[in-house]
Amino acid sequence: MRGKIIASVVIVGLILVGWFMSHYINVLNEPVVQTKVLLEIEKGDSFDRITTKLLAQGLTIDPLWFKLIAMQKKMTNKLKAGEYELTPGLTVPQILTMFAEAKSKKYTITFPEGWNLKELLQQIGNTPNLQKTLQGQSIAELSTQLGISEKNPEGWFFPDTYHFEKNTTDISILKRAHVKMQSVLQQEWDNKDPNLPYKFPYEALIMASIVEKETGAKHERAMIAGVFTRRLEKGMLLQTDPTVIYGMGDSYKGNIRARDLTTATPYNTYVIAGLPPTPIAMPGQDALHAVMHPDKENNLYFVAKGDGSHYFSATLTEHNHAVDGFQKKKHVHQ
Repeated sequence: MRGKIIASVVIVGLILVGWFMSHYINVLNEPVVQTKVLLEIEKGDSFDRITTKLLAQGLTIDPLWFKLIAMQKKMTNKLKAGEYELTPGLTVPQILTMFAEAKSKKYTITFPEGWNLKELLQQIGNTPNLQKTLQGQSIAELSTQLGISEKNPEGWFFPDTYHFEKNTTDISILKRAHVKMQSVLQQEWDNKDPNLPYKFPYEALIMASIVEKETGAKHERAMIAGVFTRRLEKGMLLQTDPTVIYGMGDSYKGNIRARDLTTATPYNTYVIAGLPPTPIAMPGQDALHAVMHPDKENNLYFVAKGDGSHYFSATLTEHNHAVDGFQKKKHVHQ
């Protein structure tokens, strides 16, 4: 009799183990997400709180099994804060791995080449999911916070697309852009041509910002850089409109008037000799490279042809003819 009881217990035990294992395997492999879900785990959320959030989003999970699997995988206390995008078909182990490895949803912010600091800060202010900490700060305070020695951090941010998680601070994005600009600038500086008229990398950064604003045509950047390099070497005024526009600030309404070219500002290169005191925009790597490797021609002038490119001249006489010719074409097309 006793043997029959033991046998019965063993059989029941085996049935239970078999049921448990079968159910366990089903739970491991069964998709629990039917529609795309955005779930935020906040700092301090307990495992049970996370489970409650998942249930509230309509996931078909069993809280007990969810916790058992997490314990079995030693993930109960390893789920990271963040915003997660759960897509249809995900299983419990996949969700737990996503949380444990902090594979949270990423957002992007883009700083185009040629933007100035004002445009960059507007972009940051208009970007959702960033934690805003810069309101009310002066430009000088921003420089101090970023460890930039210049009071005006213009040009010190690398134009690129940056990925970030929800609630990333705006200052951390700027720090990444600044660190990248420092790295790219130093890399280009270390490989520059000899005998350039720059004592410090910052001077090359200023020139690169001018080249960036003068042309969007990649093949012309070394030619533009060559013109300005030779002008610096000869002691000629740079006479570049983008610096004038930058110096005009909010008073610029789309046109440069004759008096704007003679009005003294720190950035009016029709009046001041040499480089302006700071960059006027964010140069990309192509512009930085062009400034470190300007062309070896003898051109000192260029004029816009009206199609996005420029005509280059070595003499003022040739330049004046080119200006007359392209201005006539411009009026004809108007």
